[in-house]
Amino acid sequence: MSILIHKKTIFVTMTLANYINDLLYRYECVIVPGFGGFVTNKIGAKMNSDTHTFYPPKKQITFNSYLHHNDGLLANYIASSKNISFEKATAFIANEVIEWKSDLETISIKVASLGSLSLNEAKQVVFQPNSTSNFLTTSFGLAEVESPTVKRITQEVKVLPIGVQEKENNIPVFFKYAATAAVLVGIAYAGWNGFQNQSQKQFLADQENTVAKKIQSATFVIDNPLPTINLNITKTEGQKFHIIAGAFQEVINAEKKLTELQDLGYDAEILGENDFGLTQVTFTSFTSKEEARKELADIQENVNKDAWLLIK
Repeated sequence: MSILIHKKTIFVTMTLANYINDLLYRYECVIVPGFGGFVTNKIGAKMNSDTHTFYPPKKQITFNSYLHHNDGLLANYIASSKNISFEKATAFIANEVIEWKSDLETISIKVASLGSLSLNEAKQVVFQPNSTSNFLTTSFGLAEVESPTVKRITQEVKVLPIGVQEKENNIPVFFKYAATAAVLVGIAYAGWNGFQNQSQKQFLADQENTVAKKIQSATFVIDNPLPTINLNITKTEGQKFHIIAGAFQEVINAEKKLTELQDLGYDAEILGENDFGLTQVTFTSFTSKEEARKELADIQENVNKDAWLLIK
């Protein structure tokens, strides 16, 4: 971790911030155990009518200091990236969190491209997001666009009295009236043709409706109907809820953990590798979500506070 101090602001270039930054492009929430969670909210494109600026859709970052529970996402990602065990990754996060809390007592922290963290007068963590960062991958390459103001040009039309218009244009009144009469005759002829066409269409529509009603009133009888087909549908098994005790890079460590949990009386088992290549070990598994949550709360309180629930 390297730290640069300037005007009472600490710029954190630690790898923990980079891991959080990477995960926010793919997930809606990244929790830092013991510190809080960074949550994304999608907002659509918008326009500032005062500055005539168009903004693309983006992921807006917020911070929730009440999200402390370790869901395993950040630790698993760090373990896979650094090629270390889940336990070492968890310890790495805990050490970074201690440094963050210590620094926040005196200065504010700028976390990579996410934004800055500071403490208010009530000693609560306040997050100020970086407005220039956009974690929405579908908006990659889109930037703010400022459009020039569109000015509307209006032209005043001066209406002169009839007598003045005739005098200025030097057109005899007889020709003007004749032209007006010709226009009216044309409109009347077009209206009559339209009326005739509309009457013909209405007549055809009435004939079609009559035929349709006769067809609908007919009765069709099938002497040899097809036999009924019975489908036998087999119900698929539902999801299971596993209480995870840990994820290990080495299989031998997973087997040791399995033996330890079985000695404590748990119905433990090895689930296999997850998407990060780590071998997961469970305390126990349930088919009921309510029972799993109840057992998880008891294990977190009395055995392992970092245990978490996997639905698979």
